[in-house]
Amino acid sequence: MSFLTPVWSYVDALVHPAAQQDALTLARHRAFIAPRLLGSLGAIASLPVYIVGRGVPTTLEVGIFSCCAVPILIAYYLSRTDLYERAHLLSSVSVAALVIPVAACTGGITSFAAIWLALVPLEAAFSASRRVIALATIFALVAAGTLATLSVIHVLPQSMIEPRYHGALVAFAIFAATLYGAGLALSVDLLVRTCQASLHAADNRYRLLAASTSDVIVRHDQNGSVMFVSPSAEMLVGGPANVLLGNGLFERVHVADRPAYLTALADVASEHDERLVEFRLCRDLQAERSMQFLWVEMRCRPRDFLSGKKTAPRNEIVAVLRDISEQKSQSRPIEIALSESEEANAAKVRFIATMGHELRTPLDAIIGFSDNLRNDTLKLDASRKTEYARLINDSGHHLLSVVDGLLDASRMSTGNFEISPESFVPTPEIESCANLLALKAREAGVELKLDMGSDLPAVMADRPVFNQILINLISNAIKFTPRDGQVVVTASRERARLVVTVEDNGIGIDENDLPRLGEALFQASATREHRRDGSGLGLSIVKSLAHLHGGDVAIQSRIGEGKRVTVRLPFEGGSGTSTGNLIKFVPERARGIAMTANIQVKKSA
Repeated sequence: MSFLTPVWSYVDALVHPAAQQDALTLARHRAFIAPRLLGSLGAIASLPVYIVGRGVPTTLEVGIFSCCAVPILIAYYLSRTDLYERAHLLSSVSVAALVIPVAACTGGITSFAAIWLALVPLEAAFSASRRVIALATIFALVAAGTLATLSVIHVLPQSMIEPRYHGALVAFAIFAATLYGAGLALSVDLLVRTCQASLHAADNRYRLLAASTSDVIVRHDQNGSVMFVSPSAEMLVGGPANVLLGNGLFERVHVADRPAYLTALADVASEHDERLVEFRLCRDLQAERSMQFLWVEMRCRPRDFLSGKKTAPRNEIVAVLRDISEQKSQSRPIEIALSESEEANAAKVRFIATMGHELRTPLDAIIGFSDNLRNDTLKLDASRKTEYARLINDSGHHLLSVVDGLLDASRMSTGNFEISPESFVPTPEIESCANLLALKAREAGVELKLDMGSDLPAVMADRPVFNQILINLISNAIKFTPRDGQVVVTASRERARLVVTVEDNGIGIDENDLPRLGEALFQASATREHRRDGSGLGLSIVKSLAHLHGGDVAIQSRIGEGKRVTVRLPFEGGSGTSTGNLIKFVPERARGIAMTANIQVKKSA
């Protein structure tokens, strides 16, 4: 009401500045100060009227009117100190202290003033402090108990109220207590309205913030169901935001990421702590009428996380979702580069270890045998010197082959390896390469067989490179084939391509090594009966040389059953289109073929 505006303005001016920062605290201070101030001033203002109607007041009446100033002093104390609970305690003590002497002089426990003791704990309820309520209740009970005890033992003074006025005073006390109770009820209504307004304002701020931010704000219940989702979710899911309500968000999480999503929510609910999780979320593409998955980061925490109070585990959870697909796409090249860097470092280590062994072994032989030849104290016969010279020569050739392999691999990796294609019939070249390695096969106790097609047309390839491919494959097969084993070289026509297969029944290759076979310096795992040997460059060079000719290489193997390496090269007039480094991993049992002592050349019809 407008006529009360000056009064409320004055009351607000009395509120301590620290209490004016919060609407609910301000309302509590106003509810404490206003009734005491107005009630006391009203009682003091009625004193002249009381004197006119009653006459000269008694000592008790003067004392009662004097005590009306106490609530004003307590209200002033609160306005200066902001000690809300202490002010309530002082008010409870003052009321109890006033009721005891008044009731003692007006009939004891049956006095009209005793009814005010019931209002002491009720008034203390406004403090919102259990300690204050308990102490106020104790004060009221002690006062009532004191009056009752004094009445029982008959030590109370004679009542100063004439019997004829007793009923009127009781009625007046009830009327005044009712009015005061109505004032307390209005104060309660004021506090409730203030709380509702504060909650409504906070909810509006929350919704305004949720609607204004590009991140998606989601509120879960204790079971993980979504109760609220901000409007910005429409941009994230490509549809109405309400599709995420209930279990809608969970159903859009990628199946593989659902355990991490549920674990994060469960940890927040049980441990009352913050969690961060990344998962893929399904998004609708309205224009294409399809769906796609995008990466989302979810930071979730209990609703009262910032208050610092750990409540019961069954609590609401607030989560913020953010689209991190772009960050993921940008970090992917970095991850790839880091992986490539780690692979390059590992390749350097393998290179040093492998080349150290490959170069040191022939060098040790060359230095050792040459020192023996130079040592005049050793009496070497001609056959021994010839044997030493042969070993030195073999070691030198092996060393040269290793260096040539390194140079070839280096030139091919940098794109500086040049080939000079020419047209030639492959059959004589294949037979020539087999003859070059026949002695090596015989010394190793391995049978070398040829199975050549009779209708092989000319191929367009670099002749030395073609021979290098065959020599690498055949020598590799002989090296890893045990004594009494066999190596079969087959050449045939497959449409517009020449197919050369080198097959052995040696130790074979583990299926786990097949995907990496052909990488530079990679060596397949050693078996218990066979150690690792070679530089790991042979198959890598074969793959690169075949690729330069528009061909491909396929490897089939199984541990303990041998391997089959197939090279496909286009014939003259073929497409010559490279199919890339196509490697087929189809482990197949090596075929058993009869063994003979010499190379057998079979012309297929």
